[in-house]
Amino acid sequence: MKISIVTIVRNNVSQIGETIDSVLSQEYPDLEYIVIDGASTDGTVGEIEKRREGLACFVSEPDRGIYDAMNKGIARATGDVIGLINSGDRYLPGALKLVEKSFAGRDLDNSIFWGDVIYEKKGRVRGFRPENRYRGAFAPHPSMFVPRRVYERIGVYDTSFRLLGDYDFMYRAVNHCGVDVIYVPEPVAFYREGGLSDRNIVACLRDELRVKLRYGRPSWLARTEYFLKLIKNLPRIVLAKC
Repeated sequence: MKISIVTIVRNNVSQIGETIDSVLSQEYPDLEYIVIDGASTDGTVGEIEKRREGLACFVSEPDRGIYDAMNKGIARATGDVIGLINSGDRYLPGALKLVEKSFAGRDLDNSIFWGDVIYEKKGRVRGFRPENRYRGAFAPHPSMFVPRRVYERIGVYDTSFRLLGDYDFMYRAVNHCGVDVIYVPEPVAFYREGGLSDRNIVACLRDELRVKLRYGRPSWLARTEYFLKLIKNLPRIVLAKC
């Protein structure tokens, strides 16, 4: 099974090398690695060029945000399954072989893989929580691997979202399009906190509400969940503003 990995980056010279190395060190025999850089100006391109030999494709040009960059990478991918790992995050050893094993014998037209994630501060987080699938059951995209044919069938990332385009895709796939979930409770990725989502918690919760309403969650229930999550995250919201 051919696996394509897409990394997007902009001005992250201190961490991009670690991310690329975590992909190339997987020693997966049928790997296609694509890096999409948003016209970095801080030396990031130089760090990528040091590792250029291991890349199938490297593009450095302006984009219209995170999800536009992800879509560029997906459009260039030719693998059977596609993974997304942004600069600053990294795959854990053996992640791609676990993904290959988990997809064996499964329908690549209608399945998505999730593993667990190790957050930098929070620790281990389950990749998929079926009991919460309508409330917010998904770990960040580094734990998710999607067959290319699923993207072709249900679409890619909605670029109208600045922060939660990945959540929109996950919710759409599982709850609206009925894509089967392959969940393996083993850590596959390390996720570094402190990115855009962590600095914009209220905006993320609003996007989450927008997604739920878009795909048919009852309005009263979606709005109740929104306010409860606001209360739950109040300490983080206050801390982010300090």
